[in-house]
Amino acid sequence: MKINRLNYFSFWAILFSLFITSCNVSGQTEEEQLPQPKNIIVFISDGMGFEHLRASNYFTYGQDNAQVFQQDDWVKFAMATYPSVISIEEGDTVFSAGYNPRLAATNHDYVKSDYTDSGAGATSLSTGKKSYNGSIGIGVNGDTLTHMSQAAKALGKATGIVSSVPLSHATPAGFVAHNVQRNNYAQIAQYLFFHSATDVIMAPGNPDFDDNGQPAEGNPRYVGGREVWDLLKANDNRTVFETTEATFRAQDANGDGQPDPWTLIQTREEFQQMATGSTPRRVLGVPQVYSTLQQSRDAVEAHNMPFQTPFSENVATLEEMTKAAINVLSQNNNGFFVMVEGGAVDWASHDNDSARMLEEQTDFNNAVSAAVKWVEENSNWDETLIIVTADHECGYLTGPGDPDPIYKPVTNNGQGNVPGMEWHFDSHTNVLVPFYAKGPGAELFSLMARQTDPVRGPFIENTDMASLVFMMWGKPEVEVHKFNQ
Repeated sequence: MKINRLNYFSFWAILFSLFITSCNVSGQTEEEQLPQPKNIIVFISDGMGFEHLRASNYFTYGQDNAQVFQQDDWVKFAMATYPSVISIEEGDTVFSAGYNPRLAATNHDYVKSDYTDSGAGATSLSTGKKSYNGSIGIGVNGDTLTHMSQAAKALGKATGIVSSVPLSHATPAGFVAHNVQRNNYAQIAQYLFFHSATDVIMAPGNPDFDDNGQPAEGNPRYVGGREVWDLLKANDNRTVFETTEATFRAQDANGDGQPDPWTLIQTREEFQQMATGSTPRRVLGVPQVYSTLQQSRDAVEAHNMPFQTPFSENVATLEEMTKAAINVLSQNNNGFFVMVEGGAVDWASHDNDSARMLEEQTDFNNAVSAAVKWVEENSNWDETLIIVTADHECGYLTGPGDPDPIYKPVTNNGQGNVPGMEWHFDSHTNVLVPFYAKGPGAELFSLMARQTDPVRGPFIENTDMASLVFMMWGKPEVEVHKFNQ
């Protein structure tokens, strides 16, 4: 793979020349002046808007702006999330109208249209290109887009994806895979396992357990089909997977020319143990639960408060999975890239379930705190960049009453109490979402905030994250691997 930073500048050079000029040192090139983080950790709370985060702060702490990533030493912006194409039906392409700050601030129905799905949202965040709803790493013209994880691999870094929803769902898939349709779960799982050089995959989808973490026989689509899953469970260091469908081969993940086998872990104890000490080279972690870590578990009758219904004790938390993933990936001396998704925030928001949303957002917040602690104890803010954001808002969450004004904040009912909050939609919206960053290159996002919202202030586009990473790491010319059959 070839990698080139200077060829990727295009129109961003105009903006970055201001930064470069201000800090250029005699004898150094522009390329050398750009920060080049050793590690990048991206956190995505799927469906999180400003009010989701505020509600979790009120519930957990009884005050707002309580998360470590909301403090003054973090870069803070709002972010637009709209896709390029809303739908393609019977040959007709319906393009998005984008985001209009004035209409968003004055018309409470406006933000219920032109919203992204998680496939297009993840694709934009990962590749720096707007796409169509349903896309997984594919452009509007059917072109294969380059992921940030591929830029990391071109530099010899380790890569990983972690999620609280199935591993082949839109957001984790949208940071690694390429598929024309997000619902092709089995194909996407096979891509993740056998097309990509990903080092760590940790997420649910276990067909041997139900949503309560109890043994069951479920659909194996999220893990590539029953034959693939059974061969992975053998945990015998194989790199060739013979099935009736095809012969699949594991990829070379560390660049030594040899295929690297997967080590499968499933129990909560295995995830906890993976958080410290030496680890296998490649780890596939599929917790003992089917669709989500906890959000889909049955509620005890009359339980309506967050955490009131006991959690499935045998299922790892997102925080535990994050610690395990970082420990595996950080053993690569060249650094790593990982995306961690709180995917079930979105699932709870589709259901307008305040209690489950608060549980999921809390687990996400804890995962971010764990990564920050890792940076401060094992790395530093000169070499590790952490980004915290969302792919879109879901549920049109506001404070009590009709959304007039639209941005009415949720109200504080005190620590341990569900805030005053009201849902106005059962799907995604086109409102701006939070964006936070700290570490090398974080300050450069201020040069990308080219528009202003009357409520949220300066905001960036969801494509800006990958654009900046490609500026710093380079955008490689990569060959998309096909199945070796």
